[in-house]
Amino acid sequence: MSIYPDTDLLVGGQWRSGGAGVLDVVNPATEEVIGKLAKAGRQDLDDALQAVAAGFDAWRRTSAYERAALMRKAADLLAARVEEIAPVLTMEQGKPLQQARNEVNSAVEVIRWFAEEAMRAYGRIIPARAPDVVQNVIKEPVGPVAAFTPWNFPINQAVLKISAALAAGCSIIVKGPEETPASCAALVKAFADAGLPDGSINLLYGVPSEISSYLIASPIIRKVSFTGSTAVGKLLAEQAGKYMKRITLELGGHAPVLVFDDADVEGAAKVMARLKFYNSGQICIAPTRFMVQEKAYDNFVADFENQVSKLKLGNGLEADVTMGPLANDRRLSAMAELTEDAVKHGGKLLTGGERVGNRGNFFAPTILLETDPAAKIQNDEPFGPVALVSRFRTAEEAISEANRLPFGLAAYAFTRSAKTMNDLSDHVETGMLSINHAGLALPETPFGGVKDSGYGMEGGAEGIEAYLQPKFVTRKLF
Repeated sequence: MSIYPDTDLLVGGQWRSGGAGVLDVVNPATEEVIGKLAKAGRQDLDDALQAVAAGFDAWRRTSAYERAALMRKAADLLAARVEEIAPVLTMEQGKPLQQARNEVNSAVEVIRWFAEEAMRAYGRIIPARAPDVVQNVIKEPVGPVAAFTPWNFPINQAVLKISAALAAGCSIIVKGPEETPASCAALVKAFADAGLPDGSINLLYGVPSEISSYLIASPIIRKVSFTGSTAVGKLLAEQAGKYMKRITLELGGHAPVLVFDDADVEGAAKVMARLKFYNSGQICIAPTRFMVQEKAYDNFVADFENQVSKLKLGNGLEADVTMGPLANDRRLSAMAELTEDAVKHGGKLLTGGERVGNRGNFFAPTILLETDPAAKIQNDEPFGPVALVSRFRTAEEAISEANRLPFGLAAYAFTRSAKTMNDLSDHVETGMLSINHAGLALPETPFGGVKDSGYGMEGGAEGIEAYLQPKFVTRKLF
């Protein structure tokens, strides 16, 4: 079992302490301080900016073939360290050990996918109107990147930004999550140990608002990527717009699940229960608003409750635990408040709804039935282990409710009807729609939302495009 390490900053190829002191890292299962985190000061930020500029000059001149080779080496190093990193991730974030292993292994796949994309960032030739003119579109790296990553998936959210940026030839500063820093640092270390040029990847921690405003304002940074809340995302978008910086935003969600009468109801309950309570529901694409057609309603509720009853809540390092604590006490308070408000708005508490024990941030997996749409939880992303189940009569009614909120990140549906599938594809306002299975967040598929859930895509062939700048070159030959 790994010992939890203290975490330093990485600036210009050197691991170092921070100029603003240290922060505590707390285990959410035990509420104990388990490590220290270096906190960046102003000089660290200035040094990181100079380093990322120098790193860009070196990395952009590195051939796509060599970039891909170095990325594959980083993936191999990360794969070899899974059993070292996974317990660290569990200790700082709370998720069960197997889920932590899954996260590291998924990151390995992401790096390998983008290593291949590095060699396939093609330009194109545009047929000219004159025989002595040649017209090309060249795709160039946009420049140094500032990336801001969250605590719920400290490896997988960072790896999408890092891998796409590096594949495109960009250098990057990662502002990692202060609550879950060591696993993110382990990911960055795999890239550094692979032999990337100094400064091509840098890692900072500290006061998020201070770091983001300083980096975004710098003329060195040409691209911003953020994963987190909608409120913070809008603030960063405003700052990026002020300085004419490109930005990709992966923000909050409140995913609807539409279960139709003709669906495999038992299968839907099994798949969605697993996804809903994965990482204690702290997933931006977590299914939350379950809408079930009338004839299927009773069977779905019974099957879903049965699946939830099989969850084992506990410290993620313990054997057979399938759901760990919430990552921080803020989420614990939020779950209690949202559940209480839902009950006041007519919601029937079928199971859960309360803190478990008096040590650690454990909250019971919760199912609420027929909560009024006016309830806070029906409008604000709960980001925790609470599922809302209600009835619908017609497909039109279900689609209208699915589209009611300003969010549009992920949506799910279960039906055997090809017509219904087509109608959902056409009319549900979402960046990602998964029908009859949980098929999102694979390395080769795009990931992102619409409306208040963000702007742009990460992952898949689309993921690298945000880090590439098309340049049109037209030449008249002598």
